[in-house]
Amino acid sequence: MAAGATRWREAVEADDTTAIGRAPENRRQALVKLIWIAMWMLYLGSPVSDLADGGHGLLATVLGWTGLAVYVTLYLGLVFRRTNAERQPPWVYGVLGLLGALALVLGLTLGSAFLVLFVYLSVGCGAVLPGRQARWVIPLVTGVLALCAWPRGADGITLVSLLVPCMLGGFAMTGVRQLVRTTRELREARETIAQLAATEERLRLARDLHDLLGHSLSLITLKSELAGRMLPDRPGDAAAQVADIERVSRQALVDVREAVSGYRRANLADELIAARGALRTAGIRADLPTEVTAALTPEAEAALAWALREAVTNVVRHSGARRCAVAVGAGGGGTVCLTVSDDGRGPSGTGRGNGLTGLEERLLLAGGRLETEGGRGFTLRAFVPAGYAAAHDPGAAGGGPVDGAGGTGRAAGAGG
Repeated sequence: MAAGATRWREAVEADDTTAIGRAPENRRQALVKLIWIAMWMLYLGSPVSDLADGGHGLLATVLGWTGLAVYVTLYLGLVFRRTNAERQPPWVYGVLGLLGALALVLGLTLGSAFLVLFVYLSVGCGAVLPGRQARWVIPLVTGVLALCAWPRGADGITLVSLLVPCMLGGFAMTGVRQLVRTTRELREARETIAQLAATEERLRLARDLHDLLGHSLSLITLKSELAGRMLPDRPGDAAAQVADIERVSRQALVDVREAVSGYRRANLADELIAARGALRTAGIRADLPTEVTAALTPEAEAALAWALREAVTNVVRHSGARRCAVAVGAGGGGTVCLTVSDDGRGPSGTGRGNGLTGLEERLLLAGGRLETEGGRGFTLRAFVPAGYAAAHDPGAAGGGPVDGAGGTGRAAGAGG
């Protein structure tokens, strides 16, 4: 019993709260949703006890159990599948009508214990019907419940205990439906904002490259033509023009490197948000800090952000984990350490993959190091010096600073 309760609690905690308004995407989400719906079926204890007591004839008991089973099946299927739907097909209204007929027949023939079925009918109407329809259907169901309960001599306490949940439960579900709709709209708005931000960043890069290269390339073209006209009569002046071309091209390369480096630079705040969303989408419980208090230069923060992105990608794709924890803090020896650990199956081979190899190279260029630990789960630790030099560029996985002659370095790495 305790182990089952623990597993149920872990499933609820691992469920993605951003999944409100979405159909279940995996077996775990479907199980959690079914549990939340089924737990309210405990209120059917009254009709179940009434049938189990044997106070009815054999035929009435058999028909009662059959009708109750059909009612519960239809109710669970309706609420489970159609609560989050924008529009309802005609068969949904047919199912609601059948639920109302079953509640009416069972309540009138088998006794007041079955009148609780009207409460479930009201909740179902609030869950699946649009607001304008639910506003008059729920009071109608409550009125029918009152008409059925009154002739059967239900006392005031029993009547109130049925009418109040019927009315309030139905309208509470209309509020839940509205919350689901609002959550869906907010999610769509957030995705739109993200797309607009990405578009704006691309436009910024295009503007920067145009501004940086337009003048430099025009100047290189003019000086190349001038040097061509000076040869072979004026080799000294032509050499001076070639030297100017080299200087301008070097400066253009530096400017492009800085622009692209700034464009690609990651930060921990954004990566933590992205990691939390990726882990929860994969059904992995995310234990991440809400903010980073360690003192980091922008370059050091970017290096750790790249490490976090690679580590979380590996957890989502390969680990099969149920939980992933992230921490950022002092690593000893004047370093800052990012730790990413999971409880998955651990590494499948003896060597590191291309992703971890590239990450290790990136950290080495930053003056840091990478440590991994397998076994039960997998742990990754990325260290960067607390006094990380601004000359290092975390976006450059391919080499060191530009040396001009080779044309490689950070600009080449950033463009890869």
